[in-house]
Amino acid sequence: MPNKPSVLVTRGMPRDVAARLNRDYDARLNVEDRLLSQDELLRRAEGCQAVLCTPTEKMDAETIAGLPEDVKILATFSVGFEHIDLEAAGKKGVIVTNTPDVLTNATADIAMLLILAAARRAYEGERLVREDKWIGWKPDFMLGTDVTGKRLGILGMGRIGETTAKRARGFDMAIHYSKRQRLSPEQEQGAVYHQSIEAMLPQCDFLSIHCPATPETHHLINEERLALMPDGAIVVNTARGTIVDDTALIAALKSGKIAAAGLDVFEGEPKINPAYRDLPNAFLLPHVGSATIETRNAMGFKCLENLDAYFKGDAPPDRLI
Repeated sequence: MPNKPSVLVTRGMPRDVAARLNRDYDARLNVEDRLLSQDELLRRAEGCQAVLCTPTEKMDAETIAGLPEDVKILATFSVGFEHIDLEAAGKKGVIVTNTPDVLTNATADIAMLLILAAARRAYEGERLVREDKWIGWKPDFMLGTDVTGKRLGILGMGRIGETTAKRARGFDMAIHYSKRQRLSPEQEQGAVYHQSIEAMLPQCDFLSIHCPATPETHHLINEERLALMPDGAIVVNTARGTIVDDTALIAALKSGKIAAAGLDVFEGEPKINPAYRDLPNAFLLPHVGSATIETRNAMGFKCLENLDAYFKGDAPPDRLI
């Protein structure tokens, strides 16, 4: 319909989200789900009033400057927004929204999956069975590490960190955490607060990373900080790959300083550091923290709620700038 706002959708959307887009908007869908070049994105945005993007599009200052003047709102299909230059958007008068809250449970589930899989050598065991190399039981076969009763350090105790802690308490894990501001006693639920990551790391049998990717957190988990952890500790990352210095973690996994890692995110993904693939003590997933039907639908509907509000003349509920 000509009177419907026109929205460029940069990637393929879940079926229910695409149906609602087509119902309520003049939606320019990327039905082939092909990664768009900057030139193609800007060309497709001509005549649009909004862009629904994803983390695979780098909405840097140059791209935002090149957006047609009619584009007034950018809704990202993600919680993280490090792929968007907010300052450039602000200067151009483009509103930016994200999708908080709706992927908390799914990502916390993956964090627990990674904790358990890394501790119990799931990759090695699955490979033995699949490759028909399993020769039977013996007392010292495939010995992993207990999760129950161990100390879990959470770096970044936001919504996902708190929810991961809630799940970990089901395994009687002792929770330690580090963030800029201490939580209230009600939120802490007995967790031990550390003002600095350096103070927390020696207390971590397991480390689960949940902080945002910022210039300050780039390669925060590096050789020096890994050295502070107990020998045989386990590192899990469901946040962003740039927080971990791959070279340092790979060296620690090879030396045994870090017993195992569970990783759902990587620097430069999907082109990850190839050395990870040769490590039997690394359990690797392809950034699927929010990959459930329910969660991806909820993320898409969050984007649409923000667009709906804007085009009705209301304040988008998840406005970043």
